[in-house]
Amino acid sequence: MFDALIRFVREQYRSDGFIPLHAPVFAGHERDYVTDTLDSTFVSSVGAYVDRFERDVAAYTGSPRAVATVNGTAALHIALRLAGVEPGELVITQSLTFVATCNAIAYCSAEPVFIDVDRHTLGLSPGAMETWLADNAIVGADGLCRTRDSGQVIRACVPMHTFGHPADLDGLVDVCARWKLVLVEDAAESLGSFYKGRHTGTFGALGTLSYNGNKIITTGGGGMILAGEELGARAKHLTTTAKRPHPYEYVHDELGYNYRLPNLNAALGCAQLEQLEGFIATKRELAARYAAHLAGSELQFFIEPSGCRSNYWLNAVICADHEQRDALLKATNDQGVMTRPIWALMNRLPIYAHCRKGDLSNAEWLEARVVNLPSSVLPDALA
Repeated sequence: MFDALIRFVREQYRSDGFIPLHAPVFAGHERDYVTDTLDSTFVSSVGAYVDRFERDVAAYTGSPRAVATVNGTAALHIALRLAGVEPGELVITQSLTFVATCNAIAYCSAEPVFIDVDRHTLGLSPGAMETWLADNAIVGADGLCRTRDSGQVIRACVPMHTFGHPADLDGLVDVCARWKLVLVEDAAESLGSFYKGRHTGTFGALGTLSYNGNKIITTGGGGMILAGEELGARAKHLTTTAKRPHPYEYVHDELGYNYRLPNLNAALGCAQLEQLEGFIATKRELAARYAAHLAGSELQFFIEPSGCRSNYWLNAVICADHEQRDALLKATNDQGVMTRPIWALMNRLPIYAHCRKGDLSNAEWLEARVVNLPSSVLPDALA
């Protein structure tokens, strides 16, 4: 049933062997920059490439400040701390996300509230969020959003830009402003994605990126916090063990975290970032080819939301039903073409099953139907 799609994928990647879901590409100055760090002996958390990587990412995204971290989850943890999330508070997020989004909330000893997504973005739905808040929350005289029943503070909102496709940021900014919530964007998957001409991760008080090995660019493992100057300076302080600058004394003035990105990894990131626009161009070309190939078929190719430029980190199709989803996954993986389902909803995981949630009809519908197709940079882009 899916033989034509499998042949199409093999044609794109010019391979009769195993085709991964998303593989990194090292076609620039990666070896030169990494060797330079070895020669300098500055391979750990202090070095010129860390500073350069932060400056380059800030310039690319338009963020006033970018702070490198050891991974995207660490970046989100610090962002939530800077957003003021305290133990026992609630943070609104989507149930259709990777577990790291919720884990970062739990690291703050807070709890997620699971809200539905919009089908046309795969991201947190402003409408569903507004409905849940109107039914379950109030803004008190102290200016804090609280639950009606228990009085718990609802501190922040964390949308995730699924597969690189921007969520409805205008709507989310509006809802957060009216309900006095701090907007923290989980832009782990959306480096290079723009909403109405502005980079994802720069609409809220803070945003975070990931450079895991499977992302559009990689540092091996790494992340970044996007913030204004003041919060950015605080992020840098907290991620460097809260150590006050001094020529030789060790003075740590608060609880800090050793979340620094090593110079070795930052060197890789600098070389990768130089190639980002080229990677995006070829991934968008691949998405266009998928869309054309699947036009008129039972599989609906997911297209970027209107007014956005998506990096198409992972290409996705929506199957007719769960049975077709499973058949597609089996047929492709049996023939060495790696495909994956979307994540299980977070509220189904035992660690988060007790958390509050709204109606999740769209998330459940997508969970039963979405499959990711191979999405690596095309080989003809590297010729």
